[in-house]
Amino acid sequence: MNAATDTSGAFAPALLDWYDRHGRKNLPWQSPRTPYRVWLSEIMLQQTQVATVIGYFQRFVDALPDLAALASAPVDQVLGLWSGLGYYSRARNLHKAAQLCVQQHGGELPRDYEALAALPGIGRSTAGAILAQAWGERHAILDGNVKRVLARQHGVDGWPGSTATARALWQHAEANTPATRVADYTQAIMDLGATVCVRSRPRCGVCPVATDCIARREQRTAQLPARKPAKTSPTRTTCMLVLRDAAGRVLLQRRPASGVWAELWSLPETDSIEHAPRAARAVGADVANARTLTAFVHVFSHYRLEITPLLARADVLPRAADRDDLRWCAAADYLDLGLPAPVRRLLQSLPEND
Repeated sequence: MNAATDTSGAFAPALLDWYDRHGRKNLPWQSPRTPYRVWLSEIMLQQTQVATVIGYFQRFVDALPDLAALASAPVDQVLGLWSGLGYYSRARNLHKAAQLCVQQHGGELPRDYEALAALPGIGRSTAGAILAQAWGERHAILDGNVKRVLARQHGVDGWPGSTATARALWQHAEANTPATRVADYTQAIMDLGATVCVRSRPRCGVCPVATDCIARREQRTAQLPARKPAKTSPTRTTCMLVLRDAAGRVLLQRRPASGVWAELWSLPETDSIEHAPRAARAVGADVANARTLTAFVHVFSHYRLEITPLLARADVLPRAADRDDLRWCAAADYLDLGLPAPVRRLLQSLPEND
């Protein structure tokens, strides 16, 4: 959406007036508001709340202050800085997109909408948010908060992830976006969804656009937007081998380039305790004297993972020096590595050396 359209309705003016009085204007990516910082914040804010992102954002830009630094950084550093935010494909795509910008766009994020949206991990809404907030260009956005606001405001039925519902919401998003103060409007509608038009118990009494809200008028705020159709999450099981040497270091193994936790450092795994000896031998260790630690569950968006940790001394030193996918790691080094959150918590909860 490049051409400005008439937005003579009351929605944008009312929202901007509310933003001037109540909006969030001191977020770390707003000053300085560079394309790189806006882009990084938008990627971090996908599936993650602002309060959680702030600390991660500051740590990330302190280490990698601009696009060139990100593009040249080792993927392990990027994943280490991201570790704990989850959805690690976002970090990998961020890294790949930075490298493509260096290779194809002169080391900068492209200002062309189509070129920007085509970069890994960006897409239609994020591209609009970057162009609107970094350069003030008129582009609509449709993240999760905005979907909720517009579904209620305009009474849009259906799950926002369905094609027909998404199309209707995009039409409203484009129609409501003003021709001026686009950066402020973009932040305002995200703020409204995050702080007022929340999923449970929306604060309709302080909403600046409540007068025209169909969901409020029809008392359907609890039904809109419609939830994703229910689906039973399957349960999978795994046994993680916590192989520790005499110095207390733990053997880590890099996961494959695709699949869950792709390219992160984790623990050697097998599907069951019964198969643990074979999995240990594959990395040059023995688990004859292993003991089972307390099992726990990690919930993904589409399944539950039951994890049983098996702690053992590495009686035969694993040949980590001969393999790129194996490395010994001391507790002091965990923070600098890209580790899945449940693996990090497991390692930090280990009992003292036997």
